[in-house]
Amino acid sequence: MMRTSHFRSLLAGAALATLASPAFALDGADLMTKLNATYATSGVSVGYSNVAVDGSTVTLEGTELKATGTDTPIKLGTVTMEGVEEDGDGGYTIETIGFEDVNVTEADSTVSAKDLALNGVVVPGKIVPGTLESLLMYESASAGPISVTAKGKEVFSLSGMETNITRMDNDAGLEFDAKLSDLKADLTSVEDPKAKDTLNKLGIQTLEGEVSMAGNWELASGKLAVDEYAFDFKDIGRLNLQLAFSGYTLDFIKNMQEALKAAEANPNKEEANAAMGMAMMGLVQQLTFNNATISFEDASITKKLLDYAGSEQGVTGDQMAQSLKGLVPIMIAQLNMPDLQNQISAAVNTYLDDPKSIKISAEPKEPVPFPMIMGAAMGAPQTIPQVLGVTVTANQ
Repeated sequence: MMRTSHFRSLLAGAALATLASPAFALDGADLMTKLNATYATSGVSVGYSNVAVDGSTVTLEGTELKATGTDTPIKLGTVTMEGVEEDGDGGYTIETIGFEDVNVTEADSTVSAKDLALNGVVVPGKIVPGTLESLLMYESASAGPISVTAKGKEVFSLSGMETNITRMDNDAGLEFDAKLSDLKADLTSVEDPKAKDTLNKLGIQTLEGEVSMAGNWELASGKLAVDEYAFDFKDIGRLNLQLAFSGYTLDFIKNMQEALKAAEANPNKEEANAAMGMAMMGLVQQLTFNNATISFEDASITKKLLDYAGSEQGVTGDQMAQSLKGLVPIMIAQLNMPDLQNQISAAVNTYLDDPKSIKISAEPKEPVPFPMIMGAAMGAPQTIPQVLGVTVTANQ
């Protein structure tokens, strides 16, 4: 009986071993075929010299990334995919895609970046046009320290970079945000004498701050809204751009990629560029302008600029500000836009008296098709402020 029991145990072990054999292992080639099919929607292809599978880890060697419209691929070297699993629909989920650290030296400059990764990657088993199942999705992308050195001296650095993407309910679109943290730039290495002198007089030796972005994209309407694209620097200020337009659909993206491919395939570059220009002109007409805003919040740079500009003219910063108040109406009078002229003059006066913030907004009552904007710009440019609903304000 003991022998029979032992024999049955061996059979059970053999059966489990069979189930775990390579016949049931991940298919690295299939993963890459589906990944490239999905990437094609974004006009990108991934090449590699070898793919190896070890459990739930897939390793690519000699990896290259090529985007439509570019001649030279980006060499990525070895790429490691960890936590790879096949889902029930023939697609794959990947916990992390890790990339080799970057350390590239050219002439006297070196660029280095560490801990590059994509997290929560989803590769659909079947491309479904017009849906998120036609896109390579990921939850986040990150990079660790990034550094640029010149002649042995660090001139630029970031402590990290991160991007997050979230699906909207019912896969109606995407929400996204990104941040570049602890950005530092050493300006003492600027070689141009005039620029160096200007920076010294302004007392700006370094730039320190961060860059952030947030927005969303609606799949059906193709509405792309950038709610924040901000550059925030210590002792300088915060410049923020906001923009929203519709018509940036998957079909629009596909047509744009096809135009790029056609231009790339045409050996006559002059002809290719002309065709590309015509194609882009046609594509732009499919877009609709929703709104846009550019704003600046001062953090002491305005007074420094006034003092510097005044010193160049032999006057004080306050006297320079008064001169600008008189010059601005004369300069913008040429635009032949009385309403906007009055707004700009009032905003500039308010800002120069007490530099806090200034904002230019374009918010039409209804979204405006790009062809209407182009027509106004060519036929009656003075109507643009009314067409787009342009306003200029300060310290609000």
